Amino acid sequence: MVGVDLGERRIGVAVSDGTGTLASPRCTIERGAGAGGDGAGHWRALAAVVEEVGARRVVVGLPLSLNGRRGPAARAAQADADALAEVLAPRGVAVETFDERLTTVSAARALADGGRQGRDRRTRIDAAAAAVLLQAWLDTHPGRRDA
Repeated sequence: MVGVDLGERRIGVAVSDGTGTLASPRCTIERGAGAGGDGAGHWRALAAVVEEVGARRVVVGLPLSLNGRRGPAARAAQADADALAEVLAPRGVAVETFDERLTTVSAARALADGGRQGRDRRTRIDAAAAAVLLQAWLDTHPGRRDA
């Protein structure tokens, strides 16, 4: 299983263990053109991670507003999730969205509590937020092993 936290500049990526119990930060992917110059290099990089870990499902954070409504950020995230689904569908990988309210706040707090400061924390927060998101999904979907 792969969890994704979409940011404007970076995409945080987390993966679950083989039992689908524990999520861990994996990496951060910079948004941008990448190879091919078509603007989809970050989707190809993410697809490579999905393939490497053998994931069958990707959970994308959906930044709903605090009242649960879909604002501009959630609509943009849904569009990104749809684009990612197009890339991953031929590989047989499902993409779904999951409410990510406060995951970045939780991740920042955990990194600060762990002694991460300044630039080091900023470079890790996206993957940590993806891990918080994926862990929340795993906790609400016990027994799902379609990772």
